[in-house]
Amino acid sequence: MAADPIHQFQITKLFTIGHLGGQEIAFTNSSAYMFLSVAVISLLMIGAGRQLVPGRFQSVAEISYEFVASTIRSTAGSEGMKFFPLVFSLFMFIAVSNLIGIIPYTFTVSSHLIVTAALALLVFFIVLFYGFYKNGLKFFKLFVPSGVPIYILPLVVLIEVISFFLKPVSHSVRLFANMLAGHIALKVFASFVGMLGALGIVGWAGAVLPLGLTIALTALELLVAFLQAYVFTILTCIYLNDAIHPGH
Repeated sequence: MAADPIHQFQITKLFTIGHLGGQEIAFTNSSAYMFLSVAVISLLMIGAGRQLVPGRFQSVAEISYEFVASTIRSTAGSEGMKFFPLVFSLFMFIAVSNLIGIIPYTFTVSSHLIVTAALALLVFFIVLFYGFYKNGLKFFKLFVPSGVPIYILPLVVLIEVISFFLKPVSHSVRLFANMLAGHIALKVFASFVGMLGALGIVGWAGAVLPLGLTIALTALELLVAFLQAYVFTILTCIYLNDAIHPGH
């Protein structure tokens, strides 16, 4: 029987924390892997040390720090560095949780839309509130591109407003869809290996191709894990730049 590729995304309750307004608050496997990701990040950053000649963990921590810092400077300028804790936390959480999710029999946190939507909405509201806090009504320049002829300006403004409020949708769906589709494909090809391998010598020969594809997809998923964390991070920086420099 073929393995169910959707089973790996099932959220299961581990224990009940309490109740609020008749609604159960449960600690799930998704919550556990979120805590695990935070614990891994904390161990990496706290246990890296501050040696003059960095070791492996310190080198990874320093490379991660400089990578995110350079991304912020190149997209939002030096003023964007005030958001470094937010951007760095998002990048490390997404990257580490994606990598953990590649390990067999684990859970991929970012494969659920509710998680990616929560992260995208966090970025959206920070951009919105900070944009008005820093620029006041000048923040509306974001919706009025310079050099647009007056007769099509209302249409352009409408399009800009709609695209602005759709940013959390594209921001969240991009990460969710890529991780969901990749893991489904990986599970399907891996199940073919087990099915064909159970048929004997002939099946073993037939399982060579799906086994090779499974290995290739696993390598691709490692790349996608970092790539999607980077894409989410750089889009966050671009949106923050809109709040810092509206209309530029």
